Amino acid sequence: MFENKNYIRQFAELMTAGFIFIDDSGKIQVYNEKAKEIFGIRHGQGIGHDAGKINHGDIVIIGDNCLGKDDGGLTPKELAYIGIDDGEINLKDVFIGIGAYKSKEITPVYKHQKLEIKKDHFTVDAVFQDIKVNVDINFIKKTIVITVEDETFKMPYIRSIGHMVVLDGDTKGVKFYQTEGYTARGENIVNLLLGKSFRAKGEDVEQLDVIGKDLFEIHEEGHTIKEFYQVAKGMDISYKDKFTEINGFPTLSTLLPISVDGKRVGAALKVEDLSILENVMKERDEALLRIEQMEKMLQKEKNIQELFSEILGESGAIHHVKQMAYKASQSNSTVLLLGESGTGKTLLAKAIHKESKYKDEPFIHVNCGAIPEHLLESELFGYEKGAFTGANREGKRGLFEVASGGTIFLDEIGEMRLSIQVKLLNVLQNKTFFRIGGTKEVAVHVRVIVATNKNLEEEMIKGNFREDLYYRINVFPIWMPPLRERKQDIYGLAHEILPKICKRLGYENKSISDEALCYFLEYDWPGNIRELENVLERAVNLAEENTIRPFHLSIKSKDAIDLEEGTTLKEVVQHAEKKAIEKALKVYHGDKNKTMKALEIGKTSFYEKLKRYSIK
Repeated sequence: MFENKNYIRQFAELMTAGFIFIDDSGKIQVYNEKAKEIFGIRHGQGIGHDAGKINHGDIVIIGDNCLGKDDGGLTPKELAYIGIDDGEINLKDVFIGIGAYKSKEITPVYKHQKLEIKKDHFTVDAVFQDIKVNVDINFIKKTIVITVEDETFKMPYIRSIGHMVVLDGDTKGVKFYQTEGYTARGENIVNLLLGKSFRAKGEDVEQLDVIGKDLFEIHEEGHTIKEFYQVAKGMDISYKDKFTEINGFPTLSTLLPISVDGKRVGAALKVEDLSILENVMKERDEALLRIEQMEKMLQKEKNIQELFSEILGESGAIHHVKQMAYKASQSNSTVLLLGESGTGKTLLAKAIHKESKYKDEPFIHVNCGAIPEHLLESELFGYEKGAFTGANREGKRGLFEVASGGTIFLDEIGEMRLSIQVKLLNVLQNKTFFRIGGTKEVAVHVRVIVATNKNLEEEMIKGNFREDLYYRINVFPIWMPPLRERKQDIYGLAHEILPKICKRLGYENKSISDEALCYFLEYDWPGNIRELENVLERAVNLAEENTIRPFHLSIKSKDAIDLEEGTTLKEVVQHAEKKAIEKALKVYHGDKNKTMKALEIGKTSFYEKLKRYSIK
């Protein structure tokens, strides 16, 4: 029957799946390379070691992610071989142990925990017999790594595995290490602890030859292997693409009886490695999860940009402001808006309120710098009837009471005098206050946003601002950058603001010339966005045409010259011509034809001016 088995083996090697054929006595006749790959028989040999067995005094290091599973049936009883006798250790425990083989004089190092305890890592780091040893079980990556000094021995697993490294008791050199395929080599932990020999490893070591060996010498007596053996003996069982587990490996198996002339002569088992598929599926799921997380981040970012669309600008600084504003809107904490005058702190405060849970409640804006000092306290906290001369006979509710349930925005808080700061501190701490002239405590539930263009830390040093109030309001600070630090936003800001100004003033829509935009980019804008709005509004009123040009702007370019005594009109004109040509060339990236067209000058005149003003 098997005189042509070489042809059968050659055919089997062409298969992309693992293929095993056993005869009716259970002996392996065909075992292709793919099957060896699946079950670790051809796995890399690492640094290598000689054949041998564990001897008295050898150092044994064990890492096991499920005691008794895929480790040869290791039980707490066998751990006594390395000096561990602990009644608290149970089957299915996660276990790491380091001990001397059959030596009671040397105290072992070990650690265990219930499998149900969820951790990313389970690790032991120790110095045993002057040898540095680290054992790490990584439940996320599904690996057990044993490191001895600088040598690392890694074992991946699908569900569970027992990993072992043995050091020579005398030389302390590596005597044995576990690798995949140990079941086929008969080198599970229990066998070796019981005194069975292990095979040599290394590049020059002959590969394990499974042909002619009994099936149970190579594979554990699991359910599928038993069925395979029984079918070869004559049992009528067959199936196709069945999920099974062999030697701890998940597989998709097809089992077929092989008969010749009606007589059973063996059985064939085709296996496909599902662990690879599991890894691919895991990688796919992880990739999908990352994509989903990224989509959520992008959607969140998009939502933030849309929610805070009134905060104009596309620079990184403004993106950060919007992100912080979104976080602030989802919180109850006091928000401190910092930045120069005109940067848009009031607009940002309104946007935060609009996107918060207080959005349907009042938003009360109080400019602490615009209200006279002697009136600010009564405006904020109200007063009882007859509290002072000129007071309303019925008394008055303060703005904190008016804002109750919503948001109060205290703008220019740095202008608030110290006596009122004390009362504000009490409101922030206790959510209560007394009206002027009142004896009854008023409770208030209000979200507080404050803003200032001052350096409050410097004001504290000067004694103008209370330190305890500063730490109470500086819970969620947001810095609004000045316009000079985000000039890339000026173009977008101008084009967003200009149509609104034209509509408000009753003009047709006007545009801004490129030359005017160059002036905008060169100017430092000490008044920030408020100044930009004012400059645009003045330009709209001055421009008789529909295009705003540099001479309509009430700002001075860095390149403008001062009219000093002795400066002639000709010099002023020449300077202006030179700068206009240089800026136009810059705007049109050196394109002379576009520059001439924009400046509306002839070719001859243009090149004469280039030469005269030494413009390259």
